[in-house]
Amino acid sequence: MGGWIRLLLALVVIAAAAGWWLTRPVTLGPEDLPDYTPDAIAGERQFWAGGCASCHASPVDGKRARGDDKLRLGGGLELETPYGVFRVPNVSPHPDDGIGGWSMLDFVNAMQRGVAPGGKHYYPSFPYTSYAKIPVRDVMDLKAYIDTLPAVAGRIDEHSLGFPWSVRRGLGLWKLRYLDTERFAGPGDAHDPVARGRLLVEGAGHCGECHTPRDRFGGMDRSRWLAGGPDPEGKGRVPNITPAGENLADWSASDIAYYLESGFTPEFDTVGGTMVAVQENMARLDKADRDAIAAYLKAIPPVE
Repeated sequence: MGGWIRLLLALVVIAAAAGWWLTRPVTLGPEDLPDYTPDAIAGERQFWAGGCASCHASPVDGKRARGDDKLRLGGGLELETPYGVFRVPNVSPHPDDGIGGWSMLDFVNAMQRGVAPGGKHYYPSFPYTSYAKIPVRDVMDLKAYIDTLPAVAGRIDEHSLGFPWSVRRGLGLWKLRYLDTERFAGPGDAHDPVARGRLLVEGAGHCGECHTPRDRFGGMDRSRWLAGGPDPEGKGRVPNITPAGENLADWSASDIAYYLESGFTPEFDTVGGTMVAVQENMARLDKADRDAIAAYLKAIPPVE
């Protein structure tokens, strides 16, 4: 009997060790960063394409920031989801309360591996699964731009999540299934608008994070890419933006590009809900970027 107990204990120890290893944070090293001088001007494009201000700008009087307040990235927005409440952190250049003390490698690991400087996993409410697809140089440019913004004091409370979602270590297994670290080959050929649009939509713009339905574990259902789903920030649904979508089916590429620039639909309706902030961000991009996004959305497979 004693032999069976020892065997059982050994198996438990082996299983625990394997689980600990499988759930470990996997990060990039210094050798993975290119020999490159970041460009803050190029980083501003990444900032607006990624909609950083939409989540990280500190709310003003309980409402989303507008104007210059969008550049004050003190966090504080609360996202209520079926898993609990996610609180958006301070990512301003404040040396203590924000990310001002982070190295470039810290920032790249957060953006592309979902790992904090201290080694803990980030929840995928932070869309690192999309940012993982873009070139490292683009991420480095983004940090260079954020470093030019105002430092905002104030720490944000931790998330309020129920069990088992509150166990961060388990995100290591989640990443094994859902975090694809194979980057796009390049920044998108300027002469191939669909390729350029793909990088913006699937990468920095992370449109699929809201417009693609998720499975029971919170991962995107790639078989229904951009086909719409429950609004992750509240009641209602996020629309289907494939060519089969209720709205986009009848829109031309120029209609989509103009909507992203102006907020007006072909029927002269206006953008609403949380898409207002997204449209305002897209309006800051070059016309070629908006045209590329539109070309990509018209080129992807329709999903009913």
